[in-house]
Amino acid sequence: MGSNYKLTYGVDLVFCIDVTMSMDHVLDTVKNNALRFYQDFQVIMKNKHKTVSDLRIRIIAFRDYYYDREQAMLVTDFFHLPDQAADFKACLTSIEASGGGDDEEDGLEALAYAMKSKWNMTAQKRRHVIVVWSDDGTHDLGFGKSAPNYPANMAADFNELTRWWGSRTSPGVMDESAKRLIIFAPNKKSWNKITDNWNNVIQYESEAGDGLADCDYEQILSAIGNSI
Repeated sequence: MGSNYKLTYGVDLVFCIDVTMSMDHVLDTVKNNALRFYQDFQVIMKNKHKTVSDLRIRIIAFRDYYYDREQAMLVTDFFHLPDQAADFKACLTSIEASGGGDDEEDGLEALAYAMKSKWNMTAQKRRHVIVVWSDDGTHDLGFGKSAPNYPANMAADFNELTRWWGSRTSPGVMDESAKRLIIFAPNKKSWNKITDNWNNVIQYESEAGDGLADCDYEQILSAIGNSI
């Protein structure tokens, strides 16, 4: 192999963003951080002397099937950056905080959608990263299944969702070596259950109702960079 050979990386990110009304005061910060991500990420990779040949980002904006029905889950395709930067910005800026019923949302359904993404499987070195931003806990899977638009192929419960995530001894629907999950959410049992039982997960705890500070964004950015 020639001395000039460089290993290239294909990085897919899915941003699962709580967009219920309780996020109103922090949603602009989350969106601005997402818009900054491409440039900031490239700086980190350059400092690591690594080349990302393909970076894609997908948005899953989640609310609550029981209360918000058709507006419960807003899902995009992957945006290729920087080529589709304008489309990515237009998508993000169009998202507004609204809806939600009680203190918990359908974050587990959002994770299920994220896991079933059409991930890049062709890059030499792959990272498939899901990032969750929420200011509260999540309902149990199926809380909103009475809604007419609740997906028929959703995981039936947390145990099935855990099988989707997989493990080293029993891989799930995701690439076991590529997958990463980064959660920025309060210290609540619904999220803690994930960090206690799933591999390749990092959680940054926030206080319920509090938003992302610049230091929190830097932690998340660093965690993604360090996983590559």
